[in-house]
Amino acid sequence: MKRILSIIALLSVIAVSAQNIETEKEAIKKVIQTAYVDGLQNEGDIDKIDSGIHPDFVLLGVGKGNEMWKYPIADWKANTVKKLEKGELPKKGDDKVTIKFKDIDVTGNAAVAKIEFYVGEKLTYIDYISLYKFEDGWMMVNKIYYKL
Repeated sequence: MKRILSIIALLSVIAVSAQNIETEKEAIKKVIQTAYVDGLQNEGDIDKIDSGIHPDFVLLGVGKGNEMWKYPIADWKANTVKKLEKGELPKKGDDKVTIKFKDIDVTGNAAVAKIEFYVGEKLTYIDYISLYKFEDGWMMVNKIYYKL
């Protein structure tokens, strides 16, 4: 009987843990959609960007040879403001960005999301976005990508 109760207790813990992971994944999807896709890519809404992208966020890219480059969120936001002023944002029609979530891996307060990034109907990038869960919730802290 003790063994059966132990198994039931263990299964309950596993079920609750799985449910918590799914809740965290949904929160991560919301952060990426709101801050990155809507705020940064499509609308240029600084409040939305700030709601889910940490001030120390850095986009990392690969240059020629073994060269890497960094694009801090402060620079990206400044460029976004310029696009707003030029009328390049908000995006419309075939220029609009959409994403598809391919995978989200969560361990404690750390997570990585793999997404497909579309401009209109065209798959343009595969993004790998790193997130941490802070006191105020999930925040994007880093991104690397592969351009198709």
